[in-house]
Amino acid sequence: MPYHIEPHQIIDWTLYTLVIFSVLTWTLILFKLWQFSKNSYYNWRFNNAFWDAPDLATAKTLPKTVSRGPQARIANKGFTWLDDSQQSSGKHLKYRGAPSELLGQTLLNSMQQETRAMEAGLTLLASIGSTAPFVGLFGTVLGIMHAMHDITQSGSTSLDVVAGPIGDALVATAIGIAVAVPAVLAYNFLLRHVKQHRTDLENFVAGFIHIAFTSDTQDKE
Repeated sequence: MPYHIEPHQIIDWTLYTLVIFSVLTWTLILFKLWQFSKNSYYNWRFNNAFWDAPDLATAKTLPKTVSRGPQARIANKGFTWLDDSQQSSGKHLKYRGAPSELLGQTLLNSMQQETRAMEAGLTLLASIGSTAPFVGLFGTVLGIMHAMHDITQSGSTSLDVVAGPIGDALVATAIGIAVAVPAVLAYNFLLRHVKQHRTDLENFVAGFIHIAFTSDTQDKE
C-alpha cells in the first residue's frame, strides 16, 4: 500500500464505490421495470389490433398510436421485406431462395435486436451483485488492519478499544451485502421476463410468417 495514502481513505473510497453501485442498481431496476411495462403494454395493444385485422393489408395500415413497441417494429420489418421482395422480382441475391426462410431470417434478426435491447443493463446488475460483497469485504479487511494498527499503537487491548474500530470496519461488508442482494434478485427477476418476452416475440414471428404466406396463397387462388 503506498505510504502517502491513509488506510481510512481507501476505506472511504470503498464505501463511495458501494454507494455508486447502489445508485446504479436502483436506477437500472427502475428503468428496466418501466421498459418492460411499456413494451408489454405496447405489445398487448398491437397484438390485439394485428390479429383482429381482416387481412395483412389492413394490419399494415394500423394507426401509429397502436403500431408501437417491439412487435410493431418487427412487423414493420416484415412488411418492408415483403414489399421489397415483390418489387425486386428476384433481381437481388438477398431475395433469392425460399421466401419463408428469407422472411424468417429478417424477422429473426429484428427479434434479436429487440431482445438485446431488453437485455441491456442485466450484465451490469449481475456484475454488481457478484462483486459488491467482495468490495465490502475488501473495505472490512483494510478497516480491521487499520484498527489493529491503532490498537497496537495505543497499547490497550480492552474490549471497548477493540470492539469499536472492528465494528466500524464490518459496516463495509454489511453495505456490500445490502447492495448485492437487490442486484441479484432484480437480475433473476428481469432475466425471467426477458425469456418470456423473447418467447412472445418468437410466437409472433412464427404467426407472421404463417399468415404472410397463407395470404399470398389465397390471393393467387
